[in-house]
Amino acid sequence: MSLRTIRLELARCADHPQGSRECGYEFVAPLTREGELDAAAWRPVSGQCTVRRFWEHEKDETGRLVHTRAHGWTFRYRDPDDDEPIFQLDRHRMVVGEYVSVTEHDGVQRTFRVASVR
Repeated sequence: MSLRTIRLELARCADHPQGSRECGYEFVAPLTREGELDAAAWRPVSGQCTVRRFWEHEKDETGRLVHTRAHGWTFRYRDPDDDEPIFQLDRHRMVVGEYVSVTEHDGVQRTFRVASVR
């Protein structure tokens, strides 16, 4: 297990027909060799698992990557009401070109492409 920095960029959608490098997330998480998030490895390093939400023309938001039994993986900011659940993240591989869905603050689920894993 090692901590990796994963960058997600907005995939094609009605508002951004070509997707957008200006909208997305960059987060730190423990990954297995296969590129899957490792919940057991996350526990002792959870304080290092941060997230930065960047969105064109908006101020960046920072928070943490959180895992709970009830809700799975979420991006958590200051207010738990603003949590952004990540759809079945435990079943996705963080490999460049793969897609992940995040339900954002506004309640809309958007699709993001894994742009890099460092």
